[in-house]
Amino acid sequence: MTTLWTRVDSPVGPLLLTADPSGALTSVSVPGQKNGRTVQDDWRHEPVLFRAAEEQLAAYFAGELKEFQLEFSTAGSEFRERVWAAIDTVPYGATTTYGAIAARIGASRAAVRAVGGAIGANPLLIVRPCHRVIGADGALTGYAGGLERKVQLLTLEGIL
Repeated sequence: MTTLWTRVDSPVGPLLLTADPSGALTSVSVPGQKNGRTVQDDWRHEPVLFRAAEEQLAAYFAGELKEFQLEFSTAGSEFRERVWAAIDTVPYGATTTYGAIAARIGASRAAVRAVGGAIGANPLLIVRPCHRVIGADGALTGYAGGLERKVQLLTLEGIL
């Protein structure tokens, strides 16, 4: 399957966007991201395909967009997909905790670590708002894109 890609400038650094052949967004990565994607030789550069994503990201960073309306396609275990779906429900300007996500998907309190792992594996930084998940004590714990970016995003949304 061919991976399509482009790069988009943003206030948190250049974003690498990938999509499948249907045009569904498959990842949004930042430089230095833990488990982030990097362009491969067999990928096809298709900037026009990503125009809607680029426009929505620009509107988000301008404070004009609170919810992305993009088609995306991610592949994860059934557990990860449930965690990611729960993250998708966290509204702009709000936060939740790892424990609350575990409870929302019907997982035990002991599953908080697994929830954290699923959140860390989120392939759609920014678009799927894993930056809105914080520690139970309010600490800005882990973010695959780096804590400084998490702070930038939460500040943009008026949380910090």
